[in-house]
Amino acid sequence: MASHDVGQRQTGEQGSGVKPPAKAQAMSAVMAIVRMLTRNMDSETALPLALAGMLKTIDAAETGAIFLYRPGRAGLLADCAFGYDNKCVGSMSLDPNEGIVGLALASAKPLMLTAADEIARANARLSPQNRACIEQAMHASVQPSSSICVPLLLSDAAAGAVVLETWGQQTFCQNDLEMAEALAGLVSLYLDREYLAGEANQRRQVMQNVSQLQQDIMSSLSHEMRTPLASIKGYASALLLDEVVWEPQKVREYLEIIVDESDQLGEIVADLLDASVIDAGHLKIEKEPTLLSRLTQQVVDEIEPRASKHRFLVSLPVHLPVVDADGGRIRRVLYNLLDNAVKYSPEGGLIVVRAEVGQDEVTVSVADQGQGIAPEHLNRLFERFFRVKFASGRHVVGSGLGLPIARNIVEAHGGHIWAESTLGEGTTVSFTLPLGECSDDR
Repeated sequence: MASHDVGQRQTGEQGSGVKPPAKAQAMSAVMAIVRMLTRNMDSETALPLALAGMLKTIDAAETGAIFLYRPGRAGLLADCAFGYDNKCVGSMSLDPNEGIVGLALASAKPLMLTAADEIARANARLSPQNRACIEQAMHASVQPSSSICVPLLLSDAAAGAVVLETWGQQTFCQNDLEMAEALAGLVSLYLDREYLAGEANQRRQVMQNVSQLQQDIMSSLSHEMRTPLASIKGYASALLLDEVVWEPQKVREYLEIIVDESDQLGEIVADLLDASVIDAGHLKIEKEPTLLSRLTQQVVDEIEPRASKHRFLVSLPVHLPVVDADGGRIRRVLYNLLDNAVKYSPEGGLIVVRAEVGQDEVTVSVADQGQGIAPEHLNRLFERFFRVKFASGRHVVGSGLGLPIARNIVEAHGGHIWAESTLGEGTTVSFTLPLGECSDDR
């Protein structure tokens, strides 16, 4: 808060000894404030100058303060003040319904109180802490003679308020209120401009961050897509060499590699398409009675042929209920979890798919015996494009979208998904689906 005190205000042009007409003096002060607020000044400089200009223009005003909302604070804080013990005023935090400020903000109109009992009633709503701050600020437990409060209204909200007070024999009049309203309106315009400029800067920063993120994502995805494309082209080109006669076994091996790499490329494209659908808010869930046991076995049968190092165990209850779900979407979730389990346990091992039936939901889990995930990475596992980095430097091909897509699908069904892991022992990813009306045993 600016630390200023009101000194003896000049009543005429310096050295002239002649006081200009009131209208000319007011116009001069208004123009001075306009110049202050239209210059490229920060608020710490401009607002104290504007408040000082108000006190100079409105003769009866002896003290004044500008209270503003600040980001992250619930109350209004004194941005600058004149004529008070500023340390005391600076410790105040006014709720929007306290005192004369609260009355003015509630009505969104300027307010003038010229009687001690009116001011006392308004200040009766002050908290004990703020009342004590005011008494200390004026070194006495007295009410001001009169008060003016003008809300600082922006284009879409209130930014705060200007408070002017008298403590002697003088009291404010209607002309003082009108002048205070006009000058406070200039302060509002300045604050509106400052806030809009701040929002524009934030938007520019966000756009720059988004642009950089897009570049990083495109760079990463282009690398991920080039890897299977290079393999496909390499092995296909080798098979097309006229000067080489390949043995049937080698031809089959190369073709299997081409098929596997094409599947990897197809998965990346499918992830990108799913992510774009989710971003556009077009993820549609068409629920129907779904046999989880049959669906799970189908996905395992699809992945098992290309995971020769792994063994699969499907452990499902004999009477696994039918769930009300979008079979195609849940198939995608299961595929992504099993695909990750294969990728992140490169040395093979057992992959276990389990299901447990609770009172109102069924829980499905996929566990591997891979390298596991560090705790600091586990809570980021469902972030888009996040990839676990292995100490060995081994790279896993993928889009980084599989688990985020799975999370969106599961949550759209009313379930939730999470991961548990121990370094060196493996990872388990589980998700739940609610049991609907069709959850009879099948």
